[in-house]
Amino acid sequence: MFIPIRDDAPTFRKPYLTVGLIAVNSLVFLLSIMQGPRGFQYFTIQYGFIPVELMQSIELTPQLPASIWFTPLSSMFMHGGWMHLIGNMLFLWIYGNNIEDYFGPAKFLFFYLISGLAAIALYTIFSPSSEVPLVGASGAIAGVMGAYMVLHPRARITVLIIFFFIQFVQMPAKVVLGIWFAYQILMSLTGSASGGGVAWMAHVGGFVFGYLVMKLMVKIFGRGNTPSGGQRIYRMNW
Repeated sequence: MFIPIRDDAPTFRKPYLTVGLIAVNSLVFLLSIMQGPRGFQYFTIQYGFIPVELMQSIELTPQLPASIWFTPLSSMFMHGGWMHLIGNMLFLWIYGNNIEDYFGPAKFLFFYLISGLAAIALYTIFSPSSEVPLVGASGAIAGVMGAYMVLHPRARITVLIIFFFIQFVQMPAKVVLGIWFAYQILMSLTGSASGGGVAWMAHVGGFVFGYLVMKLMVKIFGRGNTPSGGQRIYRMNW
């Protein structure tokens, strides 16, 4: 097991939106589980994103109607269990505060949501007939991780490794994120787009979108400087 714990990239702005996103995701999950097992299942079916509904303009569960144009957004704030929620929120905190620092809260929110939609779009292309609800913030967070790869490739990420031993190791962000992305590619190629209940292709789509958009933003708006630590940091001229 390979779990990022924290990074050493400093921020200058308070990450109010990142904290807000974590709070909203947590509240939505608490609301869903408070409805009991059956209510949680209905909530997931109603507000999770089901690709076939969008591709064929149908409603699989007319007794639980929700707009097919709303569920791509609502699904980003839903989670399937405690570990799903905790893992996603940990990743959002580690990488999100730095991306919010560069964009500012309003632009970061737009970037976050569009990354999530890009992740859903790629997942839908590869699983257009899927009737399984897609839930989770991981596609949007993958976009944030792709952007982090551009801005802070040399940041030091503290990683918890649990194998035959337990050890904390510091690695460059480009290594940590590169390993994570390679694993998503591997799993999407060896299984289905959502093999094992994980939307691997959504992760790939979000990460690639975030990486390419941030590359473009830096090229258009950014100017770089290299501090004493050697890590190239970009500031945005909005």
